[in-house]
Amino acid sequence: MKKIVAIALIVLAAVPAQAGTDWLRLMRGAVKAGMAITITDEQLAEAVADEVKQMDRKNKVCNSSSPYTKRLKRLTKGMTSAGGVKLNFKVYKTSDVNAFACPDGSVRVFSALMDILDDNELLGVIGHEIGHVALKHSKKAWRDAMLRSAASDVIGSGSDLWASLSDSYLGDLASLALSAKHSRSHETEADDYGYDFLKKNGKNPWAMGLALKKLKQLSEGDNKSRYDAWLQAFSSHPDFDSRIEHMRQRAQKDGYNAK
Repeated sequence: MKKIVAIALIVLAAVPAQAGTDWLRLMRGAVKAGMAITITDEQLAEAVADEVKQMDRKNKVCNSSSPYTKRLKRLTKGMTSAGGVKLNFKVYKTSDVNAFACPDGSVRVFSALMDILDDNELLGVIGHEIGHVALKHSKKAWRDAMLRSAASDVIGSGSDLWASLSDSYLGDLASLALSAKHSRSHETEADDYGYDFLKKNGKNPWAMGLALKKLKQLSEGDNKSRYDAWLQAFSSHPDFDSRIEHMRQRAQKDGYNAK
């Protein structure tokens, strides 16, 4: 707590006083910055869990009798944890195409995505997303989102125009974190983790390669605009050919039929 207060005071001292300053908003941003810098893994998991609960309330979650839920439960049977994080899975019934995993172990798959992927392709996507969590990539994205949210409060405290923009576009922590783009190295690491994760859980790891092949197909299709947002989130650097070939070589080396 002392560190948070100290950082908040530094932020406040760095902002020049001016007429019209929204001091409550400025203080909120300063405290957010202090929390983002000092937050522990456990505290971050709690904060993310709260955000996920809000997302679950805002979206239509498929119940246990839904074919989507039954399919996801069947595919992820035995997948209980990754990198020491306990996993939990749910399906959002929506026309949007997406899937994501959060630092608290929450994995959310959209029904529209399930409609366009077969079982193996879907497993590959899930393995990749879980890889970002286990490798702490998602943790960095959420921490960065907290800092960006803090920055919007600090800047917005002195400008009505910026305040309205930041409230409209920069205020949703979950949206900031889930829209973050990973580096090329992080994408490759998540591919490899997804491969190993599927293999460890008794699944065909070539599913990771099949997922990438489907992503490449979607990115080149006539209706790719429908998938653009998801494709960009899944692959910041869509060098699909090299990633597919890397998965193919791993699968063939391990004795799997990779075509």
